[in-house]
Amino acid sequence: MIAIGEAARQSGVGIEAIRYYEREGIVPRPARAANNRRLYSAQDVGRLRFLKRCRDLGFSLGDAKALLDLSEGCAADCAEVSALAQRHMESVRRKIAELQRLEAALGELTANCAEGSVDCPMLGRLRMA
Repeated sequence: MIAIGEAARQSGVGIEAIRYYEREGIVPRPARAANNRRLYSAQDVGRLRFLKRCRDLGFSLGDAKALLDLSEGCAADCAEVSALAQRHMESVRRKIAELQRLEAALGELTANCAEGSVDCPMLGRLRMA
């Protein structure tokens, strides 16, 4: 059993995030020592690592919790996991498309900036919007 600082180090999840996950019921509350300090098991650290990987992939906290619950279930439903991942991938694709539109708009706005004009065309276009 290890303290919260070591659990944070081993999992890559910050101490405040761990406390938040516990308060919100995303992970179970850990055991407590006689001095009331949190004590984390290898399984607790594994849960935190799992959540970190999900968050690194951009899953919402709710979806990460759902995946964690599915991973700990007796009969993890691959179809349910796949559906959740597909929804997330669609969201990622929408964000990519939006970022590409943003890149094109910024490219258009900044195209004339290199000309050295005193009256900046980009600022003029932004004032018109």
